[in-house]
Amino acid sequence: MEAKMMKQTIDICEQKGVEGEEIFCATSLESMIDFATTKLGKEVKALSTEVYAKDATPSQNYKIESVKKLNANKLLVCHRLNYTYAVFYCHISFGTESYVTSLEGTDGTKVKTVVICHTDTSKWDPKHITFQLLKVTPGSATICHFLPEDHVLWVRSSKKDTQYM
Repeated sequence: MEAKMMKQTIDICEQKGVEGEEIFCATSLESMIDFATTKLGKEVKALSTEVYAKDATPSQNYKIESVKKLNANKLLVCHRLNYTYAVFYCHISFGTESYVTSLEGTDGTKVKTVVICHTDTSKWDPKHITFQLLKVTPGSATICHFLPEDHVLWVRSSKKDTQYM
């Protein structure tokens, strides 16, 4: 099972990204920072979803308390992959918007989430699972999703955005 997981991660890291997208698999924090600063500049912020409770029940209903759009026209996302050590699939996403939201769970758990909205999915693989689940086609709808806690959104730092981070 572990060998299968490792092969899947290697396959993901060796595939080409969506047309016009730059990809990189980071195998250390240093290489992730180097990629982010090379592509976005030295003044960057790293954001990820944060849960503010020790004994939270993640699977529950949440109420959205606030939504703040980030002023980032170019962003880089690093997704944690399954491997025997830390590997992140990083890609520069074009045609995207990013948000920070505050949520409250039914048990009172507070969560600051990072949300990515893909406004241009026209070049995505038509067989992508998202299209099947949402019953839409490439380029026909904006696709938004929350980033899990162990994924990282990198954005250019600006004083305007700092208040939301």
